[in-house]
Parts: sequence; C-alpha cells; structure tokens
Amino acid sequence: MAEKQKIEHPKDWSELAISLYDKLTGRNAEITYEFDNFLLDVPSGPGDNAEHARWGMNGKLIIRARDLKDTAK
Repeated sequence: MAEKQKIEHPKDWSELAISLYDKLTGRNAEITYEFDNFLLDVPSGPGDNAEHARWGMNGKLIIRARDLKDTAK
C-alpha cells in the first residue's frame, strides 16, 4: 500500500507568495482574475481565532511570472 504524502500548507502570506512564484516561474504563466463587487475576508494569520479584514475588489488583477536569470545573458 502506498504511503500518503503529507501536504505542507503555507504558514503565512509570504510563504504563499513564494509558493505561487515557484510554481509559475519559467512556465510563461499568466493568471487573470476579474472582480465585480467581490468581498473577501482576509485573515490576519492561520488558525480559527484569526481576526479578519474585509477587502472589496472591482476590476482586474493580472499576475505574471518570469525568471529573469534566464534572460540576463
């Protein structure tokens, strides 16, 4: 029987950003999100007792990633 692999979740926002960058870099990736009166409750940290701030979004957010070390020749 195969052993289950433990999934490590980001512990804070910086780890989440690094993880996203690592997955996108070098893949010519682009993610586009479009929002129309979207409300998001952002936690102050992990756990059930975290406080939340409400963010409102309307418009477009584009995230692009590229690895600059390959272009500097």
